[in-house]
Amino acid sequence: MCFEPRNTMMTHDHRKTSDAITAGPARAPARAMMRATGMEDGDFDKPLIGVINTWTTVTPCNMHLADLAEPVREAVREAGGHPVDFNTIVVSDGISMGTDGMRASLISREVITDSIELATRGHSLDGVVILVGCDKTIPAAAMALARMDVPGCILYGGTIMPGKLGDQALSIQDVFEAVGAHAAGTLDDEGLARVEKAACPGAGACGGQFTANTMAMILTMLGLSPMGVNDIPAPHPDKPDAAARCGRLAVELAKAGTSARRFITESSLRNAVIAASASGGSTNAVLHVAAIAAEAGVPFDIADFDRISSDAPVITDLKPGGRFLAHHMFLAGGSRLFGQRLIEGGLLADTPTVTGQSLHAECASAQESLNQRVIQSVANPVKPDGGFRILTGDLAPEGAVLKLSGHDRNEFSGPARVFECEEDAFAAVEANSVKAGDIIIIRNEGPKGGPGMREMLGVTAALVGQGLAGDVALITDGRFSGASKGFVIGHVSPEAADGGPIGRVRDGDMIRIDVATRRIDVDADLDARPAWTSSRAAPTGVFAKYAALVSSAARGATTLIAPPQAATAQSTHTSSKQEMPA
Repeated sequence: MCFEPRNTMMTHDHRKTSDAITAGPARAPARAMMRATGMEDGDFDKPLIGVINTWTTVTPCNMHLADLAEPVREAVREAGGHPVDFNTIVVSDGISMGTDGMRASLISREVITDSIELATRGHSLDGVVILVGCDKTIPAAAMALARMDVPGCILYGGTIMPGKLGDQALSIQDVFEAVGAHAAGTLDDEGLARVEKAACPGAGACGGQFTANTMAMILTMLGLSPMGVNDIPAPHPDKPDAAARCGRLAVELAKAGTSARRFITESSLRNAVIAASASGGSTNAVLHVAAIAAEAGVPFDIADFDRISSDAPVITDLKPGGRFLAHHMFLAGGSRLFGQRLIEGGLLADTPTVTGQSLHAECASAQESLNQRVIQSVANPVKPDGGFRILTGDLAPEGAVLKLSGHDRNEFSGPARVFECEEDAFAAVEANSVKAGDIIIIRNEGPKGGPGMREMLGVTAALVGQGLAGDVALITDGRFSGASKGFVIGHVSPEAADGGPIGRVRDGDMIRIDVATRRIDVDADLDARPAWTSSRAAPTGVFAKYAALVSSAARGATTLIAPPQAATAQSTHTSSKQEMPA
């Protein structure tokens, strides 16, 4: 039989996808092998549910996911399915930040997506629960579901609890900024060591509205994670019950034949952008939402981010630009309360979710904690502007992403300080050679040029630590951590390695950034200058493969060979007549 690009479970003759490996005399060898794993006669008639884990002991973000998998498995069994386990990789942004290893981070998103697809298709699974934690595992899970259009849901392992140093609540952001303060001479060795040892008290992903928590909220707004499940912190006693809920839902979705593209639509993607903007979230959301949309075959352009986010003021007071951490938002009322406030402001469309209830219905049961100060309203926002803007102009013909949360500047002009890599820029900041008014240019860090599009948190945090965050602008064809703050512009496209004009900027060129007109321009004839070339050694292995395939950051930096066909109302899984699971 020819390869089918989509799962075909639960057609009108009630066959399931896993029958391809479990049903009929010809499948006796497959059943024989599966019996060795403990499967018995009755198990072959049940939906085969993949419990796909990103567990690792290298990072607190994912180190508890092996434990969370057990209640998922048990719930799958109780709901009438049979669980099978797979694992994929993780590259920790926080650990690899500022090193060559960081080049592997964004590339890992594609590898995780591919490996989930291979495990699912290779074993004809009927549905999946994907357990995620660190930054790239979260969009990768959504990209895989979108690509395969299979039934499933995503369980985020949850935020870490705040670290404590006296009365101060710490996150990993504070450690990076302490490094900058140490370099500036305002924090001694002992003070840096105290911050380092107190910041990360146990399991869970980085605690602010950084990339992990931004993307976990986006999964909720897309309808791919059950409302409220992702809010629960990693060590909270309710987390195992939340995991079990995901196991039950995966079986129900598989039995109903309700697959991922039922949830990933233009309306839900708009909701995702609104949530990222209104929470003051990570600019990485621009990259990841575009990639999810591309995998689902839904038209979505970088210009949509600007148009949509401009309607959504920041209504949460969350780090890195605010005062509170994700744990505090959970206590305040979580995603339900956040969503309810956006609905009250007329900003969220009513879309389906994996629970069977619509997004509006889920948010209607929000409970607000007494005197909470984390979540405000659209009418009385924390910041009247959205979380980011898309700029174009001389330096970024295809667009660049400006992070608005964490500063109040609407324009910036100054001379360029050009660096060919992140390390050179960081060394200059540490040597106190970057001055107020400078515009730092870091190039050769894009998806292709890196390759891998590293985050510049080390540089932005060092600027914060030296008190320069509001007085220096930073522009790069790389990207920024969700923990970055200051006047920072990333994702400059085309990148230097793709012939972009950022490769022709020279030290001393005057650069003008205007948020109101959404322009980033250079007082120089860049076209008259020779094309930029990199002195970096040619990549090898997976890095070379990625560099050869990757698209522009303006299109999500995916490695899709060709865009998939847009989902239709009569999907192989979902028709307009099908009902959502209870």
